Amino acid sequence: MHQEHAHRGPRSEPGPADQELLTIGAFAARARLSPKALRLYDRLGLLAPAHVDEASGYRYYRAGQVERARLVALLRQLDMPLARIAEVVEAESRAGADLLAAYWDDAEARFAAQRTLAEYLRGRLSGRSSEMYGKFVVETVDVPERVVLTETRHTLADELPVWIPASLGRLEEGAEQCGGITGAPFVVYYAEVSTESDGPAETCVPVADADAARVWAAKRGLPWQAKVRVEPAQRLAYTRITKAQVAHPQILAAFEAVEAWIAERGLSYDGPCREVYFADWDAAGPEDAVCDVAFPVR
Repeated sequence: MHQEHAHRGPRSEPGPADQELLTIGAFAARARLSPKALRLYDRLGLLAPAHVDEASGYRYYRAGQVERARLVALLRQLDMPLARIAEVVEAESRAGADLLAAYWDDAEARFAAQRTLAEYLRGRLSGRSSEMYGKFVVETVDVPERVVLTETRHTLADELPVWIPASLGRLEEGAEQCGGITGAPFVVYYAEVSTESDGPAETCVPVADADAARVWAAKRGLPWQAKVRVEPAQRLAYTRITKAQVAHPQILAAFEAVEAWIAERGLSYDGPCREVYFADWDAAGPEDAVCDVAFPVR
């Protein structure tokens, strides 16, 4: 492989200063980056040289590429995925700023979730589980019998954030065509859903017209094997959690807190656990209450 010298390279026809061609060494010095980083950016498709000499293999950059090189380096410090970096640097300045803002909102939600998880794990590792569960307020509510539109799927935990909103969106659209939605949508877990266990889980939307729902499920819901069933009247023991706490695995602390509350009172389980989503998920912030973690009890 040819060595790329850090001297000023050939010039293009006379023009603006930002059209000046620089060797990789000179360009790296001006951009305050290493030649190794520039080769990486080239390999990843984030910053290609303006010219590569066919005979020598030397890379040359235009002075006007300095700003892009520095921007890529700064975005990488935010742990932004390479595909997202490419979108930001290719966008117009305002659009790029909006893309960055959206990414950072997501990152802050992840940090809030990780902070909750760290507190949960510290409590578990230090043997303070009972103290940790005390942070959750557990109550009971009686829920009447309901007809629900449902989808059931075997899924791992990392797939839930994609599948649940997509599935509930389909079912809510169907319910609106069948007399309307009569209660908060919920997800039932018939077995553990984790990074290794795939449930199954069932999304449910209470619907007004059972006969119309069966017709809709047989026609429009067929690709997703939508079904209609009757959810019996039941008493739920539940705790309310924030959007940040919904993320797996820290949501496990909420489930365990309700289970501990049930055991302390000598109650029996009367069905599989579930998550009841009563708030507008997209409009909620990380610390807003959005979900009830619940167990049917008797």
